Amino acid sequence: MAITRRQKEVLDFLTSFTSRNGYSPSYEEIAAGLSLSSLATVHKHVTNLQTKGLLQRAHNRSRSIDVIPQRKVRSAMDRLPLLGRIAAGKPVEAVEQTESISLGEILGNKECFALEVRGDSMRDEHIMSGDYVLVEKTRTAREGEIVVALVDGTDATLKRFYREGNQIRLQPSNAEMAPIYAPAASVTIQGKVLGILRKYA
Repeated sequence: MAITRRQKEVLDFLTSFTSRNGYSPSYEEIAAGLSLSSLATVHKHVTNLQTKGLLQRAHNRSRSIDVIPQRKVRSAMDRLPLLGRIAAGKPVEAVEQTESISLGEILGNKECFALEVRGDSMRDEHIMSGDYVLVEKTRTAREGEIVVALVDGTDATLKRFYREGNQIRLQPSNAEMAPIYAPAASVTIQGKVLGILRKYA
């Protein structure tokens, strides 16, 4: 994960201070320890490190800046499980696999996985066959979000999600394809799309 030289100094100071004292430093102690004149600068560095998943803060207690162990960061951020292939056309049987792909810091601290797209039903969203979709693991979705939906417990598909009474409409983004309608009880949301990865020759 890419961090600036100053962010690394802040991270190293936090690690060293906490190890010596058994508690985390205040912003004032970080500023003094690194010869920074502005507490706003300290706050900016701490916030950026938190965004990158290297620190966590509890807002209801003082001295609450905790460094996340690097093993945890590496396992959460450097690689994502590649669980299989996902239809962007007719649903196909969902088969879990045990591969993984590398990823940078763009996903933050969300629990995510990747799926390879097969088919062109989402082409108007610029999601093409062969792309990898980056998916946040969740059981809920808002109207219109692009989701990974499991139909009847076995068939997985990538579509926009809409509730229509007791039914779910799984809407392709391709004018040549019809939506999938299914009873709400037979549709399980497995995640929502955060982005895509595309490999060019």
